[in-house]
Amino acid sequence: MISVGIDAGSATTKAVLVKDDSSIIQSIRSTEFDFVSAAEKAYEDVLEIAGIDRKEVDHVYSTGYGRNSIKFADGSISEITAHAKGVHHLYPDVEGIIDIGGQDSKVISVNKGKVTDFLMNDKCAAGTGKFVEYTARALEVPIEELAKMALASKSPAGISSMCTVFAESEVISLRAKGYSKEDIAAGIIESIARRVAVMARQIGLKRNVAFVGGVAKNAAIKAALEKELGISLYVLPEPQITGALGAALHGSN
Repeated sequence: MISVGIDAGSATTKAVLVKDDSSIIQSIRSTEFDFVSAAEKAYEDVLEIAGIDRKEVDHVYSTGYGRNSIKFADGSISEITAHAKGVHHLYPDVEGIIDIGGQDSKVISVNKGKVTDFLMNDKCAAGTGKFVEYTARALEVPIEELAKMALASKSPAGISSMCTVFAESEVISLRAKGYSKEDIAAGIIESIARRVAVMARQIGLKRNVAFVGGVAKNAAIKAALEKELGISLYVLPEPQITGALGAALHGSN
């Protein structure tokens, strides 16, 4: 059985090919302005790596922000279900998932791979990858440098605004007051962690929690979340592929 899952995210598109529920091949591409083109390219990537023709693929399932745009897929599943399936496959003891994506953040309670509860913030950019992107721009630093800067801070700045527009203005104001970029970066990251931690506590995430999504690669946000929640978070070797993996596994079942 060969199944492919495609996670059409707002920032990146991921494809995962699963063969007989075990062999996993992956591709991650920038979504840019075209969900369909990004999905096609990611799909072709995994087929080429596996040396497989499209005719040999039994099922293709989509998930993510642009899942309904992927017309060549056999069907689609929700991001919540996809992440639960994907994380459980890689981390069977999982009881909770924190997913910070480009446009939204989600916390999911899981029991044996099944979703038991979840909360999603998709109405406001605060607590999402977009919030990180905006603040890096306000600090005039590459987004890849933000975690390193925040971890170097000795006295994080207090960030009171949770609206992206106002937070960006607050960053500029803090710079004018003489705060270092390191302390502002740490303050921003702590504000993100506080917002996501509130959601996690609401559904009772207490142990065996996986941190997924592109933002999971940010060591400073992981550390801030762990401090807020008082637990250790498990970050998968490639935290961006869990949705696509879950979609692929859905197709193979």
